[in-house]
Amino acid sequence: MREQFLRSSVERERDYLRQYEYLVLTVSPDDSLPEARRRLVEHSEYGKWELERSRLYMGGARRFWLRRKIMPVQRTA
Repeated sequence: MREQFLRSSVERERDYLRQYEYLVLTVSPDDSLPEARRRLVEHSEYGKWELERSRLYMGGARRFWLRRKIMPVQRTA
């Protein structure tokens, strides 16, 4: 199982007003599906990620795109 972070430089047409960061989770056919589901649930509950897209490839590989909104931090002092 492989995780890859993508910065907001990856822009989609419908996200032009909002800035998102993306996490791509790639699951090979040899990895267990319950383990992949557990990782997706952990990311969504604790990391505030939401599932944007999932894809099943020929051969059994799966890829999940998660996204979360970038919260700009403003300096107060």
